Amino acid sequence: MNDVTSPQAPVLIIGAGMAGLSCACYLHRAGRPVRLLDAGDAVGGRVRTDITPDGFRLDRGFQILLTSYPEVQRLIDYGALQLRNFTSGAVVRLPDGRQTTLRNPLRQPLLGLSAATSPIGTWADKLRLVSLAQHVRQRSNEELLAREATDTLTFLRRYGWSEQMIESFFRPFFGGIYLDRELTTASNFFEFVFKQFVEGDAALPARGIQEIPKQLAARLPADALQLHARVAAIEGTTVRLTDGQELTGSAVVLATDGPAARQLLPALTAQEPAAARRTTCTYFAADGRSPGRGDGLLRLNALPGCLAHNVAFPSDVAPEYAPVGQTLVSVSTHGAHGLADEELAQRLRQELTGWFGAAANQWRRLGTYHIEHALPVYEAGRPPRQPLQLAPGLYRCGDWAAYPSLNAALATGREVAEALLQQ
Repeated sequence: MNDVTSPQAPVLIIGAGMAGLSCACYLHRAGRPVRLLDAGDAVGGRVRTDITPDGFRLDRGFQILLTSYPEVQRLIDYGALQLRNFTSGAVVRLPDGRQTTLRNPLRQPLLGLSAATSPIGTWADKLRLVSLAQHVRQRSNEELLAREATDTLTFLRRYGWSEQMIESFFRPFFGGIYLDRELTTASNFFEFVFKQFVEGDAALPARGIQEIPKQLAARLPADALQLHARVAAIEGTTVRLTDGQELTGSAVVLATDGPAARQLLPALTAQEPAAARRTTCTYFAADGRSPGRGDGLLRLNALPGCLAHNVAFPSDVAPEYAPVGQTLVSVSTHGAHGLADEELAQRLRQELTGWFGAAANQWRRLGTYHIEHALPVYEAGRPPRQPLQLAPGLYRCGDWAAYPSLNAALATGREVAEALLQQ
């Protein structure tokens, strides 16, 4: 063990998710040595992709890349990812069982919702969408996140949207993004996310969402990454692994999720909010013509009390996600449901026959992902950034220290790197 620390000792980064990779890349770019430790068998944290024996690409939970995220634009090479864009809009299954298609409702609200027969929104609702789109375009992301907040549902009602508009559009769409159908998430984060959909696209890397962390890891020296390295304790700038190995660095950066951070540093993180939102993603294979008709639109469920909250067909957007002649179906169920995987899959098939016909009963389950800590809870009154330095030589980064998004994970990683480089 090296007991002498110096500026040449590596920065020890615990966690090779998006925040840890961001921090490592910025430090390495500036010539600072890094050592990235992760308990898993690959980089990415929650941003992982599994490939089945027959060639389906299953992201660990339904995930999309919002191309307008400023931190993503700053760090990621979009061209190398071969991004495939979803169609801007959604198909909404209304509480009465009807389905309606909203084309581009956020970038061009009047175009998307202008039909007199549209069952979603009054003309006043449509004009309010235009007003909010103009409002967020005129403000920076930082200004929006710094705004005094209430919960999203209260914000929507104060803005004047009808209950029908809230129930049929905002609750299924933004409730799916937040994993929060009650819309208790802070309204300043709602405005920030609304801006991203107004200005950018929702996309998938052609070879799966894990291509994003893999791209960042490829920029680091081969010996900078140590996988299967589970941390048992942190003492000053020394990290002890469960196998007894000890590493001493010039600083330690905790880039795990919130629950793991609280286990490692209970005294320093005891006051931090512990709540997280959970989701379950069930993947099916459908033979023949895509149930999504290749339109690239997300399906939203406005019908309350259902298990299928939103449905996507990733292979309609990125054909690389499925073998030729088959379609990958992603079904998200938010919150606790208490069902075993096969029972959940069967219940989902039964629900989805109302959307896609009897053929849904024949869909083959490929996998089920339970993400217990998918997103940290972000409610009104929580600042958009927690202190990133916990003690001398000890820092943290990740969306749990800010707001729930890939943008926050990358941003906090960059900010910790900048703080270290100033020393």
